[in-house]
Amino acid sequence: MEGSLVVVDSSAAASLRATAAAAGRRRAAGRRSGSGILSCACSSRGTPACVPLDTCRCTYSDHEPATRATRAPFSSFGRMPRAANSVVARVNGWDGGNNGSHGGWTTAAALEEDSSSVLEAREDEYGGMVVDADRLPSDAAAFARSLPVSLSYWKSLGKKGVWLKLPLDRSEYIPLAVKEGFRYHHAEESYLMLTYWIPDDEPCLLPANASHQVGVGGFVINDKMEVLVVQEKYAASSLVGAWKLPTGFIHAAEEIFTGAVREVKEEAGVRDGFHERNDGLRALYMQIDTEFVELIAFRHAHNVAFQKSDLFFICMLRPLSSDIKIDETEIQAAKWMALAEFMEQPFVQEDHMFRKISDICVRRLRRRYCGLTAHHVVSKFDGGTSTLYYEPESSGDRN
Repeated sequence: MEGSLVVVDSSAAASLRATAAAAGRRRAAGRRSGSGILSCACSSRGTPACVPLDTCRCTYSDHEPATRATRAPFSSFGRMPRAANSVVARVNGWDGGNNGSHGGWTTAAALEEDSSSVLEAREDEYGGMVVDADRLPSDAAAFARSLPVSLSYWKSLGKKGVWLKLPLDRSEYIPLAVKEGFRYHHAEESYLMLTYWIPDDEPCLLPANASHQVGVGGFVINDKMEVLVVQEKYAASSLVGAWKLPTGFIHAAEEIFTGAVREVKEEAGVRDGFHERNDGLRALYMQIDTEFVELIAFRHAHNVAFQKSDLFFICMLRPLSSDIKIDETEIQAAKWMALAEFMEQPFVQEDHMFRKISDICVRRLRRRYCGLTAHHVVSKFDGGTSTLYYEPESSGDRN
């Protein structure tokens, strides 16, 4: 094969030499001795009547009978025929994919023959392949044909990890990918991400799905030493009737301190009094604006929801407004509560974590505790801007 290196054993090589010798005796006419030149239909397309075998673009059927014997061991692009392919495959330890696996080698001939079926993909920074979700085959049958060919091709290039993102409108491809050996990695509203680890003799090094969810709580206290508290309309039985801090989850690509401010707005107000919900409805919230002061503490727990770990950050916030109008779809009630009254609630006193969080907040108010402030930094590690939380270097940096 042109440009390909294949290893065969002595018996296979002898068989191929014998075939070539017999063919050579039959092709004296129409070919100059030893030059690899033949006469074919290329001349009718403006190509010289005698062209090298490896550059002829005619198909096997284009050649005259005397030449067919010469060309028989190879197809028009120097590919190995099925019989020769199987010899090389067995010698190289690959079973030709008959068992549906991709644990062995793929011959260069097979790859060249099916190269047009390889899925569009790019190489990532770790040498893996990321399939282009926008250029997937338009029908399931074409996808089913391309997937095993692509895996074999990428294995021949020494690739190991494959990332396959299937949009919602290609969900019928999911069982085809799973049948081929892909595994679920993570899912979002609009797609499912699957992965495939090619080597059979190496442990999978692909990173696992995100293991944590991140929550925030806002400790909002005014100049009257009153804390902003809410009663949630839908709460665990242990929290029914309890007054708690506004809490919620961080959004994707959202800072911890901005998430805390946003959550207080969503549970305790936005400037114009309305919040656009994901379902298109408009909800009326308490009109409380705040600004971030410090990160006071955080809690780390495991197996919280869907077997995920949980990071919960408590942020001290300063109120910029005080008018309250509740969102009756999510909040049962909201009010400003005296700090001492908040601390004396049974659910705070009887819960070690809530009691400790409240104690820390009180110590911070008395300047006996140092929280962490947010600082934007740039690192050469990732080339981007990050937020680093640390204690100010002097008391003058602290409010």
